[in-house]
Amino acid sequence: MKYSELQAVVNEQIDILYSFELGTSRELLDSLPVTNSHALVVSGIRRCGKSVLLHQFIRNEIDDVFYFNFADIRLYEFLASDFVLLDEIIRESGKKILFFDEIQIVKGWELYVRQKLDQSVRVIITGSNARMLSIELGTNLTGRHISKELFPFNYKEFCSFHALLYNKESLVSFLDNGGFPEFQKTNNKELLSFLIEDIIFRDIATRHAIRDISGLKNLCIYVMSNTAKLISPSKLTSIIGVKSPSTVLEYLTYFESSYLLNLIPRFSYSVKGQMLSEKKIYVVDNGLVNVASISASKDMGRKFENAVYWSIRRKTKNIWYFSDGNSECDFIYKLDDDYFAIQVCYEMNGDNQEREINGLLVALKFFNLTEGIILTVDQTDKILIDGYKIYVVPAHQFNLS
Repeated sequence: MKYSELQAVVNEQIDILYSFELGTSRELLDSLPVTNSHALVVSGIRRCGKSVLLHQFIRNEIDDVFYFNFADIRLYEFLASDFVLLDEIIRESGKKILFFDEIQIVKGWELYVRQKLDQSVRVIITGSNARMLSIELGTNLTGRHISKELFPFNYKEFCSFHALLYNKESLVSFLDNGGFPEFQKTNNKELLSFLIEDIIFRDIATRHAIRDISGLKNLCIYVMSNTAKLISPSKLTSIIGVKSPSTVLEYLTYFESSYLLNLIPRFSYSVKGQMLSEKKIYVVDNGLVNVASISASKDMGRKFENAVYWSIRRKTKNIWYFSDGNSECDFIYKLDDDYFAIQVCYEMNGDNQEREINGLLVALKFFNLTEGIILTVDQTDKILIDGYKIYVVPAHQFNLS
């Protein structure tokens, strides 16, 4: 690229930096470190508020920040060699803090960041592709980065944004609307539809040279319509119209890398056992489920389970479902060296009580735990059975954040 072309983009993007609204303070903000020795990397799905979060983080130093968004269409031909020109513009600006959006688009970006860190320059990065970031971070930036993940609003942030109390009504509203910040401002569902299109076309099809756009779209619609359900790639080939289960797995991997969804395995102490098990699928936000699902039912129970999953996912990646072949517990998760068991039930009643309790009990016995939780929308109770304590807790009191 030419110096003049880069300078024009830089000049225009300066206005973008100053135009960010501070918005609702995010919980992740308090855990962001100030460091010159490590690159701060904040990753997450598109439009979840990464740039706004980092603007909140550096708002008192904004006049010393050099902002550059690599997702700008005018930077389509930007190569690693162009960092020499960009570096010249940065030096001329006199800025001491580098704030790069979507830098993972440029192959070899980590070498430039490493150079700036060696010069004791403070570097802040955002990215929306977990796989692309992790590959580079795991090679040339090993030990020189601090990674954080941001997701759409959680329940607590949702209530803060809308000035709502923690109760059943606000929880149901959160389950039904999700937490993408822009959607909360506008209630414009097209924003969510456009987001899905961006992920399919820009983040996946273009970057991975996939011509089968129809297969990608069909799979996306399927997962949105089946969130919180078991998924089997071998059974999906005919449903979405692709040739092999390996292609389905490949597409799912791309969706995961874009933070669109997570797949969790059945618990097993064997890694092979986990790999071979059927996976449960969770979509990053219920707002996306609303605009892309073809299910005729709202299925608030599935949305509830989906939201609970992401509240746990913010704390740990060590999450499984548990099944002994007869009974199932929705979530087993591990924090440090401790296991926890949670069953999710929108409303406990005579039809499902025995199933929910038995599912939790088999997990408690397997992990040698003395107590577990059944999360509901608004029910409170305590169950003592066979020496085990089961607490029935309203999710808005348990705090989904």
